[in-house]
Amino acid sequence: MKIDGKPYRSIWHDAAGTVQIIDQRWLPHELRIVPLQSRAEFAVAIRDMWVRGAPLIGAAAAWGMAVQMEHDASDASLAETWQVLHETRPTAINLRWALNEMRSLLTPLPPSQRAAAARRRAIEICDEDVEINRRIGENGLAIIRQIAARKNGRVNILTHCNAGWLATVDWGTATSPIYHALAAGIDVHVFVDETRPRNQGAQLTAWEMNHHGVSHDLIVDNAGGHLMQHGEVDMVIVGTDRTTSQGDVCNKIGTYLKALAAHANGVPFYVALPSPTIDWTVKDGVKEIPIEERTGAEVTHVQGRDAQGKVGLVQISPDGTPARNPAFDVTPAHLVTGLITERGVCSANTTAMAAMFPDLQG
Repeated sequence: MKIDGKPYRSIWHDAAGTVQIIDQRWLPHELRIVPLQSRAEFAVAIRDMWVRGAPLIGAAAAWGMAVQMEHDASDASLAETWQVLHETRPTAINLRWALNEMRSLLTPLPPSQRAAAARRRAIEICDEDVEINRRIGENGLAIIRQIAARKNGRVNILTHCNAGWLATVDWGTATSPIYHALAAGIDVHVFVDETRPRNQGAQLTAWEMNHHGVSHDLIVDNAGGHLMQHGEVDMVIVGTDRTTSQGDVCNKIGTYLKALAAHANGVPFYVALPSPTIDWTVKDGVKEIPIEERTGAEVTHVQGRDAQGKVGLVQISPDGTPARNPAFDVTPAHLVTGLITERGVCSANTTAMAAMFPDLQG
């Protein structure tokens, strides 16, 4: 995607081979590009959300493994790196998927061959993510076309959190159909949930929409149900950090409430689902998916820019008030209209998912 006309990915390597990322903590007010050159730096970047979004976390983990192999390609280093990076974020399955991909590739190789092989695979994982998201966009475009033809007018889409190109290597998941629709000349408008507590919608999705020229409104998280009641939302598209084999969807906290509101108002609720985000080992998402609990400071404080242009944190709660901060919730499969995957659109159930991905189970 482009920033002020210049194409970017969210993670890339420069001419010298150094991995670069957009440090998303400073968006939308500052565009900071930083290098990651050690396992420790990759671990901090993933854990502290310099990079975030399930596909991007996986890509960053693959690069973290590759960079570590250039420092130390021993068996002990390989095992330790898998563990260090795996512990950074417990919910998004792409992290484990990417680390397992790298470990399976590297373990049979002699240490002398691991660095080069790891770098090649990290590049492949990034390129594969871009292609997956492009295809999700094409398949989601077909749904938007149908709504546009039926309405003969603007298609209003609500999205939650940031499942845009900043959450992937490029294109995004939930935003890819939107970008494809815009390119196809369809009149689309996006309602962007602010997505407390970290405000990924307000800070990241809105920033993407601005830079790509997509018509949008920023709304508070609790406005979505009201807009649906009044017929202002034609469809909801969200991303996912982990989806179970029976179609339960784990995504940013607040997604479940949007699904309930959509169900109550007859609004289609779609999930943009890259296949590496499916956890075939899990069935009941509510009972089996570990939900990351993050620091309460993300709830009690917000980051913003003051009247003097300085970016900083502001406390919004009384001193001494404790805060709970579950980072994700689970939307049961029966609330999901369909899963938009790179292979097509399917229902959120075991049979349909198995038919869509017969080669990936197990």
